Amino acid sequence: METQQSFMGKTPSSSGAPATKPATQERRGSRRCKITQLMRIRPSDPEKDHFDDMRGTLSVSRSGVYFQTSEVGYEIGMRLFVTLPYSQNPMAMNREYLAEVVRRDPLSTGMFGVGLKILMEMGTQQPTFNDSWATRR
Repeated sequence: METQQSFMGKTPSSSGAPATKPATQERRGSRRCKITQLMRIRPSDPEKDHFDDMRGTLSVSRSGVYFQTSEVGYEIGMRLFVTLPYSQNPMAMNREYLAEVVRRDPLSTGMFGVGLKILMEMGTQQPTFNDSWATRR
């Protein structure tokens, strides 16, 4: 008959297997949210092949983003310009960041899971107005 202590998972079972799964240490510095936001991703290095990838996020934190893509040009260590959230609305306040690829997972679907680390904010992309707005009063 099991004692209360072994039933609660504080001692290994008689089969020699641990009663509880060992805890793994969380490596993320900040919590993540599983939200979808449209983002625009471009290489920052002019020497790299250019692409302009528009993707929805799967997971976002203060310091990183994870998403899926069919674009094969992503490499670990690659620096990118990331506009997040991205909108084509001329009144939107799109924020652009410098980011680095820290993870690239091939998926069974033929796509890739890509993890980005946000390095710094580059600024806000201001909307472009016609000159008629400036002259109209």
